[in-house]
Amino acid sequence: MNIKWVYWGKLYDSKFQARVLQQRLEHDAWMYGYNTPQEIEVYRSRRGKYGVRFIL
Repeated sequence: MNIKWVYWGKLYDSKFQARVLQQRLEHDAWMYGYNTPQEIEVYRSRRGKYGVRFIL
């Protein structure tokens, strides 16, 4: 099985901003009954910015 990441379309200057988005994705899935992603993580790009990616 080939696991593919889905990348959020925006990169953030700080890890804190990316973590807030990560928490929001988890909370919204729980609150509104969306399918919860299997895994959500914050990553660092080559240029030093932070992003969020997840596996559905």
